[in-house]
Amino acid sequence: MASSSSGIVAGLTAGALAVVGFLAYQASANAPDSVAVPSASTAPTQPGAKEKATPRSPLELPADSGKGTRVVYSLSGKRIWLVDPEAGPGTKPPTFVVAPSAVSPTPDTYRVTTRSNRITGSDGKPVEHVVRFANVDGVTIGFSAAVDGTMPTPGVKPQEGTGAVRLSREDGTKVWEFATGGVKVVVVP
Repeated sequence: MASSSSGIVAGLTAGALAVVGFLAYQASANAPDSVAVPSASTAPTQPGAKEKATPRSPLELPADSGKGTRVVYSLSGKRIWLVDPEAGPGTKPPTFVVAPSAVSPTPDTYRVTTRSNRITGSDGKPVEHVVRFANVDGVTIGFSAAVDGTMPTPGVKPQEGTGAVRLSREDGTKVWEFATGGVKVVVVP
């Protein structure tokens, strides 16, 4: 009777292992990437090999954007930062979304050249808090806010030949107060 009991136990054990193996396979096949076992293609690389960089937050100040007091304008990010090194350690610079102009400056370091409290923009709209910093083929580039508070519609191409980089009125006021004559404007890709 002992041999028949051990045969039954062995059979039940083998069956249980088969079921557990099948369930484990099912679980691994349906696991999200965040908990799946790394494959050979995602396994850690050899020491000294370059690893993929962690994606940066779009709100994070771009690397290599200069030093000192400056406005940083990311063309691809459609965003600016007001960098004040005297704001204190660990203080993140305020950042604002912008609607790019039809004519863009090349990545480089510029300086605020002129400012106007209120004028008619190159697109015919009344604008305020104009901060000019570049000139491209006779087109003046600057930050401004429409007096009526409107922003260009995302995805709609700006009026050809304009250099108006638009902000909301609230953000435009902050840029106006920060970007006085001679302050650096660092344009990054």
